[in-house]
Amino acid sequence: METTILLEEILALGNIPENLQGSFLRIANGLHQKAEYPKEKVLCLFAQMLASPKKFAYSKNKVTNLAKEIFDLEKQGTKVELSEEGRSYLPAESLVFEMEEKERQKTIAFDLRTSALPYQIYGAEHIEEGALKQMETALSLPVAVAGALMPDAHQGYGLPIGGVLATTNNTVIPYAVGVDIACRMCLSVFDIPSDFFNRQPHLLKRALVDNTRFGVGGETAHKFDEAVMDKTEWTATKIIRDLKDKAYRQLGTSGTGNHFVEWGIVEVFEDDDLLAVPKGEYLALLSHSGSRGFGGAIANYYSKVAMKKTKLPKDAAHLAWLDMNTQEGQEYWIAMNLAGDYASANHHEIHKKIARMLGEQPIKIVENHHNFAWKEALADGTEIIVHRKGATPASRNDLGIIPGSMTDPGFVVRGKGVIEALNSASHGAGRLMSRTKALSSITHNAMKKVLEDKGVQLIGGDLDEAPMVYKNIETVIASQTDLVDVLAKFTPKIVRMADANRRERRED
Repeated sequence: METTILLEEILALGNIPENLQGSFLRIANGLHQKAEYPKEKVLCLFAQMLASPKKFAYSKNKVTNLAKEIFDLEKQGTKVELSEEGRSYLPAESLVFEMEEKERQKTIAFDLRTSALPYQIYGAEHIEEGALKQMETALSLPVAVAGALMPDAHQGYGLPIGGVLATTNNTVIPYAVGVDIACRMCLSVFDIPSDFFNRQPHLLKRALVDNTRFGVGGETAHKFDEAVMDKTEWTATKIIRDLKDKAYRQLGTSGTGNHFVEWGIVEVFEDDDLLAVPKGEYLALLSHSGSRGFGGAIANYYSKVAMKKTKLPKDAAHLAWLDMNTQEGQEYWIAMNLAGDYASANHHEIHKKIARMLGEQPIKIVENHHNFAWKEALADGTEIIVHRKGATPASRNDLGIIPGSMTDPGFVVRGKGVIEALNSASHGAGRLMSRTKALSSITHNAMKKVLEDKGVQLIGGDLDEAPMVYKNIETVIASQTDLVDVLAKFTPKIVRMADANRRERRED
């Protein structure tokens, strides 16, 4: 940004000590010019810090060191008072999320139905027996209403990956949402010809390396947009409050396992009013990841709560639910939706940073969750909770992304709204091989050859994500033509994944 924040504008916030004025001015213009914070956002941040220096001093943020100085002065009896103008920058709304008080969920044992509800299977010939058995168990729950199994399905914990389960409108199953809450896709399409790969391959690779961080230790020092961290839901419960600092540090990062950020060529097959990108080939950026450590901790905590409160037979234990009319159910629903907003912000942070380095803005962004629960309704109006654990929302005219592998294409799809599939489609190709088997049976030379044959450059990654561990994406797409229309194809070219670290738990 070309403008400069003046010292007079900062001093108008309050009686800032003279010895700190230079630091305030330096940080203000650093945020304004380098991090591209609008002037009002910088002044708002300073005002909030001056109003609550202790809070900012004991958390990692843009003004931590300044806050420590101000808080030290306060402890010595010198308080920086905000002026009337300074107070005008403080949020008008309450900074505390007000949650309705509800009763605690009682511990109750439940039996399964004697027979599972019927459900639709897509691409049954490609689905392993274990996934089918898990789906039958899920449809035997007393709270189950309907279900569907997508063609990329494979065995998971509780509900299979690729499973879609509708339950009564007052029940939510943490394990049917998944451990990586709001794992999602995001595609940015740029109005740049596909031959840009041949002209600027080093720039594209550098953009990925400089602007992505993966894994447990993946953190970012500089944020593009921190607005998601200002949501009042971060104050809703103790576990959310305890996880906020970690979430802030990991904002704009990706997980391990099958998470990636990659450059590729997107081919739009024909003009489409919904996609609104003219027919042709374009440079595109695709990312896959979720809510990081925050979502994982929420999932683990409330899955244990659910299994403690809802006692089920051993083979169904991971399908324990929370009653949304209780405190526990309400807390999980708030946390899950916050994780969804946070996961979306993670992707946007990555895409905006890379777009800035590229010097271009995308002409289209397509994105969707595929590990989440939604309040929806059946054709007869019955209200339900739909859990999609590795499934793409595909209501009529929903846009979504179904990726393949590090070498196989992904597809931009438009939902057809098939109620028998609970308005869903697959979330990817689906695994053919477990991670353990892949690591013991696939060689680096074999994976290298596939990458070379497909013309894909891989940065990071490991054998458990080799292309051959996945089903054929073309076959998976062909198994769900009733569910979605294919609008475009994304072909990966430069793929960034977490570096090989087999001691680190995968975050799929």
